[in-house]
Amino acid sequence: MKKILIATDAWKPQINGVVTVLDNLIVLLEKKGFAVAIIHPALFWNMPVFWFPDLKLTLLNIKTINDIIKKEKPDFVHIVTEGPIGLAVRGICLRKKIKFTTSYHTNFHQFIKMRMGETAGELFVEPTYKYMRWFHSKAERTMVGSQSLSDELTQNKFKNIVMWPLGVDTEIFRKNPAARIHEEWKRPIFVTLGRVAMEKSPEEFLKLNLPGTKLVIGDGPLRKTLEAQYPHAVFVGFKKKDELVDLLSISDCFVFPSRTETLGLVALEAMSCGVPVAAHDVMGPKDIITNGVDGYLDEDLERAANDCLKLDRAKCREKALQFTWNASAEAFIQNLVLSRESLNKE
Repeated sequence: MKKILIATDAWKPQINGVVTVLDNLIVLLEKKGFAVAIIHPALFWNMPVFWFPDLKLTLLNIKTINDIIKKEKPDFVHIVTEGPIGLAVRGICLRKKIKFTTSYHTNFHQFIKMRMGETAGELFVEPTYKYMRWFHSKAERTMVGSQSLSDELTQNKFKNIVMWPLGVDTEIFRKNPAARIHEEWKRPIFVTLGRVAMEKSPEEFLKLNLPGTKLVIGDGPLRKTLEAQYPHAVFVGFKKKDELVDLLSISDCFVFPSRTETLGLVALEAMSCGVPVAAHDVMGPKDIITNGVDGYLDEDLERAANDCLKLDRAKCREKALQFTWNASAEAFIQNLVLSRESLNKE
């Protein structure tokens, strides 16, 4: 049985796209006959991250990581994130001449620009890319989830980029015809889903002049402030599985204001429940949405959201069915195998 060691700074109880990817990937890898070992933050001391108080910075014990790698003797090493754990495992692999792959999930330079403002944030774009290029430069392959991200990284001189399409659990995320709308909520229902934080631009959604009900699913540092500022919107907090599916099932349009995505798994979850998506024409949404078929891409989200009400919900489900976790796991495995074949040719 081949063993895969995965190193990640994003792990439960965090709720984000990387954790969702790993949750689904690990189950399928084990079903396909791989043993999987994880180096994750819960193995170490952690402290709150500046700017992201609900996230944690891992305080590493390098000996512990060395011992794990020595004990597991992995056939493949994959580094998911560029934080302290990813950095430590990268260094150990280089010192021990262990080949590894990486994946690129987060547009950190976009996050910085959101936090610091366009002008000040622009100063950090190239330094951020410089670090990321350096981090991924020694990987046999760097896996990315969208063509737009592949194109952007290639333009910024990243090497060995390969596609790793991500997915959605279409068995869990499917319209529940028995879901009932809350008696106080008026149609149409416009919903957004995700971390209620600056980098996701939830206030842009809340400012839109839309009929019916605005529904916010998720939690984060801005929730209390926005809940007070926009009392007519409905904030339901974090939801999962059946509760989440029921809320998506009664929604008429998913509004996705974020400009910082590398793909946007929440948009796929909405589409899998038959909900069209209104988003900006940016990386992530434009890699998923067929304009005028399963959603609309527009700088004017108000117009896009209203136009979505006219779309065929069956087309949204059809699009989501093209993004399966099984296909994602197969692509991940293939990328590992290609990396090993490359190693064997040296």
